[in-house]
Amino acid sequence: MKKTALPLAALALFVTAGAAQAQSNVTLYGRLDAGISNTSNAGPSKGSATQVSSGGMNTSRWGILGSEDLGGGLKAVFNLEGGILVDTGAADGALFKRQANVGLEGAFGRVVMGRSFTTVYDFVLPYDPMAYAPFYSWATSANATGPSKYGMTTAFDNLVKYSGKTGGFTYGASYGFGEQSTGTSDSAKLSTAVNYKTGPLSVLATYERINGNTIAGGARDKNTVVHLAAMYEEGPWKLQAAARDYKLDLAAANRPDVRGTMYWGGASYKVSPVITVTGVVYYQDVKNVAANLDADPIMYVARLRYALSKRTDLYLAGAYAKAKHGQLVSLSRDDAGFGDTQRGLIAGVQHRF
Repeated sequence: MKKTALPLAALALFVTAGAAQAQSNVTLYGRLDAGISNTSNAGPSKGSATQVSSGGMNTSRWGILGSEDLGGGLKAVFNLEGGILVDTGAADGALFKRQANVGLEGAFGRVVMGRSFTTVYDFVLPYDPMAYAPFYSWATSANATGPSKYGMTTAFDNLVKYSGKTGGFTYGASYGFGEQSTGTSDSAKLSTAVNYKTGPLSVLATYERINGNTIAGGARDKNTVVHLAAMYEEGPWKLQAAARDYKLDLAAANRPDVRGTMYWGGASYKVSPVITVTGVVYYQDVKNVAANLDADPIMYVARLRYALSKRTDLYLAGAYAKAKHGQLVSLSRDDAGFGDTQRGLIAGVQHRF
């Protein structure tokens, strides 16, 4: 009896572990994206620069996500995600700066806590023809050279985030706790969105509010961002258009408020099951600045994407940006400009796992 008890106990443990494993799901995933780019007016000398760049169509990243079936339609969920600089092999920021959250999902929707992309970021993404491509999209923010990037906040720390769906409506909200001893409103962040889809047409409205901390006199900085967008998909065509109104109300005296409205519109056409052509125009209307200092930058973008497989794409993208009144402009939403025009070209490969 003793000789059979141990193997039977081991078998029971194996079966139990297997059953528990069957109720859980953990996935390792990522995107590796690199290309060779050439950019004009790339420095103070105004010369061109050619380089290997990480993240042409999408930011390179890796992550782990998972879920556990808790029964009754309820699941525990988690997500950890970090950025990668493929050109150097370095981490793009902190280890899990892109995502680090845990929560529950059920018939009520999904709730997570930790760090995550905002609700506005998630909902606007499908309405950008370039899908937030580092080369080249201003859908999250305009170029960084001016006094403001006039953009949305892409992610919150200390967040509680909800998403749900009812019929043709999807909706969500994110709240980032300010965690200040001066009051719950100081440094608090709110991001909300609602999307409606009917047949080939989708429409979107979003609202974002970012608070600063209270200063002497009881006032605080207030940043509000509103989006309105529409998308139409029919056959091989996808048409997208959006507008973003940006307002930064500054509490300090003698500091002008920052105002700007971004517009973009574009189209994608599936030439064949493996070839997609995309074109888009981004225009930033800069407001509330001194005369002849409004850059009002505009960027024209075209991209050809060729799918080698379900996981691997080749792409070729080109862009041209210009600004008014001799102001500086950059194709990049992150890098400063060194001239009132800039053109760029990138050819690259992306693999998803």
